[in-house]
Amino acid sequence: MPETDVKNVVFDLGGVVLHWSPTEILHNTFADEATRATVKREVFQHPDWQDMDRGTLLEPEAVQRFGQRTGHSVETMTNLLENVKASLLPIAETQKIIQELAAHDVPLYCLSNMPATTADHLRERHTFFKLFRGVVISGEIQLMKPDHAIFEHLVRRFGLAPKHTLFIDDHLPNIEGAAKFGLQTHHFTDPGRCRAALRTQFGFGQVLAP
Repeated sequence: MPETDVKNVVFDLGGVVLHWSPTEILHNTFADEATRATVKREVFQHPDWQDMDRGTLLEPEAVQRFGQRTGHSVETMTNLLENVKASLLPIAETQKIIQELAAHDVPLYCLSNMPATTADHLRERHTFFKLFRGVVISGEIQLMKPDHAIFEHLVRRFGLAPKHTLFIDDHLPNIEGAAKFGLQTHHFTDPGRCRAALRTQFGFGQVLAP
């Protein structure tokens, strides 16, 4: 087997397996543009958001901080986070790719930056999690992409060889971090390109239908 042959595939969630659009969430939650801009800056673009993903800031404290910075009530900020969770709906084309790979016994894994509470919400609602042989959620282990440590955790926990493991993510810094660690990578931009990469560049031509 050539040293670059892929045996395992690791999927990111938001933007790859699940829809992720803060702009849509803001439009569906707040009526006026000024409020959307404030919430975007003080919630989605604030370092607290990354701390939530890392698991070092829990939702009860986060909504308090969001409310203080935006001038909105805790109830409004709690509703925002519920809307975030509800917006994370499966991307049908990617779901089909995952199902086809699983049907051919390709070992599948998941590596995602998100709070533990969001991951719990998703596990309760979506059966695709059962197709992953292992799942790593940043908020559950207090490690985050693109840090080296989370990729090290992934491969050690599941006994994966980086050179035989393909990591798929839509966020370029995560792809760059994974490549530096030694993983094979695919920068996800749409399901069609992902399918083509899996079929040709990584040797799954007999697994995925055109």
